[in-house]
Amino acid sequence: MKPMIKWTALALAVCLPLSAQAHRAWMLPSATVLSGEDPWITVDAAVSNDLFYFEHFPLRLKGIGNLDNAPAGGPPGMRRPVPELQLIAPDGSQLKAENGNLGRYRSTFDLHLPQKGTYKLAVANDGLFASWKENGETRRWMGSPDSFAKDVPAEADNLKVSQNSSRMEVFVTSGNPTETVLKTTGKGLELAPVTHPNDLFAGETADFAFLLDGKPAAGVEISVIPGGNRYRDQLGEIKATTDAQGKVGITWPEAGMYWLEAELKTDKGVSKPATERRASYSATLEVLPQ
Repeated sequence: MKPMIKWTALALAVCLPLSAQAHRAWMLPSATVLSGEDPWITVDAAVSNDLFYFEHFPLRLKGIGNLDNAPAGGPPGMRRPVPELQLIAPDGSQLKAENGNLGRYRSTFDLHLPQKGTYKLAVANDGLFASWKENGETRRWMGSPDSFAKDVPAEADNLKVSQNSSRMEVFVTSGNPTETVLKTTGKGLELAPVTHPNDLFAGETADFAFLLDGKPAAGVEISVIPGGNRYRDQLGEIKATTDAQGKVGITWPEAGMYWLEAELKTDKGVSKPATERRASYSATLEVLPQ
């Protein structure tokens, strides 16, 4: 695979709605529910075809060891700054990753959990994505609205511009679950849990709500896939759609790690030069046995 195509595939996987891509971006914690007086977790972060299997690219994250000063990657026109990893403690304070490393197929880091309660690990992206025809070839660009005018030809042939936002989250609880980190930001597509994301059990139904810019997001398509699909003939996907209040119920068929993805495409709330908006959300969730 040529470098240009490689970087384009990775940039698309991380920055666009994820179910539309061949590759999925994810973070996988070593545990989501812990006890004890001095707990730690190790987190893997990758982009892959098969869930929770390392075979494609590491997920590049600013703030984990040798990526602290990493430059933007990719070919001209597709370069995006390395997204920052946010690690939020139960009291709302920011933590730092430890022992971070960028490998060939995955990034890894450790996180010390000094407080009792629920932590949130998050990565968020937003910006514009454009495509057009030039000399018979498809050209692609992604970046900020400020750089759009100087980077994209004003009279580009068959120009299509979308306003994109994505958010990836993991929740981890030490001791009893708490609610502080579940508060949403009011930006993009977000999960507003009704059932706590660290209180999921096989055979039970979890109730979730999704918000777009802080308001109920109706008609959001939800996809839930159990990990380990590399070793199954069937994907095992659970599909659902949010109701008028942005709510949806997911019944977990068995214990294990799951990848949840939600996406919405709309022409409402779009700012020029974009003509459509795409928002996506993903989370890695652990379902425990009864």
